[in-house]
Amino acid sequence: MILEGIVTTTNIDGTVNISPMGPSVDSEIELFELRPFQTSRTYQNLKRTRCGVLHVVDDVMLIAQGAVNRWQQKPELVPALEIDGHRIDKACQAYEFQVTFFDDSSERTMIKCKTVKAHLGRRFFGFNRAKHAVLEAAILATRVDFLPMEEIQTKFSELRTIVDKTGCTQEHAAFELLDSYVCEFAK
Repeated sequence: MILEGIVTTTNIDGTVNISPMGPSVDSEIELFELRPFQTSRTYQNLKRTRCGVLHVVDDVMLIAQGAVNRWQQKPELVPALEIDGHRIDKACQAYEFQVTFFDDSSERTMIKCKTVKAHLGRRFFGFNRAKHAVLEAAILATRVDFLPMEEIQTKFSELRTIVDKTGCTQEHAAFELLDSYVCEFAK
């Protein structure tokens, strides 16, 4: 199963990289597989440090900002307990992990991970249709370099209808952030 979440890793300068990712997970999130592009900062950090934190969140603004790396305010971070890294304080769940295997044979590297410490944070509120639409828009926004812009804009138009009908302030703001990012690439 693919679980959309956020991965934090440590940059070479010691700062924290925050990136939405959709790992393939087992039902207990004890073992999972990440598939980042080799050009990504997440890949470079995991290759160097061999550890990170996977977060389960229901905050679509956090996902949107991370997807396009445009932060109004970065989330509060706390030190991880079992790895050299940081976790998002207000995440619903966090899984500190160690990398157990790399397969660099394709453009998207397969990275196998093992959870070494699990954290249960605040209660998971859940996702409504608008949150799902923002999540899909965030995924599309990360693909502006290789998907046809007309396809992205068509899907954004469909997703906007869902956000307009079922979203609240957070979903509307997150969608607008993603839409403005995509519009910059359409020019």
